[in-house]
Amino acid sequence: MLDLRRLVLLRELAARGTLAAVAEALSYSPSAVSQQLSLLEKEAGVPLLRRSGRGVRLTPQAEVLVAAAGELLDTLERAEAELAASATEVRGRVRVAVFQSAALALMPAALREMGRRHPQVRVEMVQREPESALHETWAREFDLVVAEHYPAHAAPWLMGLDRRDLTTDAIRLALPPRDEAPTAVEDLDGARALPWVMEPRGTASRHFAEQTCRAAGFEPEVRYETADLQAQIRLVESGNAVALLPDLVWTGRPTTARLVDLPAHPRRTVFTAQRVAGLRSPAVSAFRDTLETVAAAV
Repeated sequence: MLDLRRLVLLRELAARGTLAAVAEALSYSPSAVSQQLSLLEKEAGVPLLRRSGRGVRLTPQAEVLVAAAGELLDTLERAEAELAASATEVRGRVRVAVFQSAALALMPAALREMGRRHPQVRVEMVQREPESALHETWAREFDLVVAEHYPAHAAPWLMGLDRRDLTTDAIRLALPPRDEAPTAVEDLDGARALPWVMEPRGTASRHFAEQTCRAAGFEPEVRYETADLQAQIRLVESGNAVALLPDLVWTGRPTTARLVDLPAHPRRTVFTAQRVAGLRSPAVSAFRDTLETVAAAV
């Protein structure tokens, strides 16, 4: 009989790529993970891992077991959701991954409303970049993710996730107030000679911003780099930089920055995703519905 806990470790290895990453995610030591996978190989009676450089790769037989582990975990999650749905009161825990502007603009009102409607549900929030959060939700670290989709840039989609759009917001050029601007700038073309602030390389917003500038015929001078959008706003308002920012970042706060429409009026899509196996979970469904209500109001 194969041990389910060891099958889960094998699936985690397939999802995360290295023994060290599995150990860190599950709070094990790498040697403990390796030992458990060795025991699984003995149970299976076939090799499951092969050395590949400094790491390991899964054999075809291991891939069969990974798929089976996913099906077993889906079955258990569906059973838990059905059991929770049979109760008369919505209760439980919802683990949510969310990116920064949604955490600032949507989560406070959603958490307040959720507490009013369903006080027996505990919502836990962690800030994550959308691409990694989608993967971690698929890997069962989170129950729900609030993610973003910039024009012409989409994170790899993972089978077994259910997506629902929350809202869209315009992406605009944020310029310093006229009394703080180093030169007279009114549009994207005029901003070509100014310092820019952007998120780190590899993020969707950075890819979008660079491509927008290149399509306008120039390479932006990215003098400042930060994932903190509040820091970006302060750099713009103080006259130190220009940026491309989505409208959601301005929710609930005044600004002295000048917001200029871009050619073609690009929009970002904000969406939620959860595992299909958990769609019947009353707690997750309730929080997802609450987020949609709040997003519609914003």
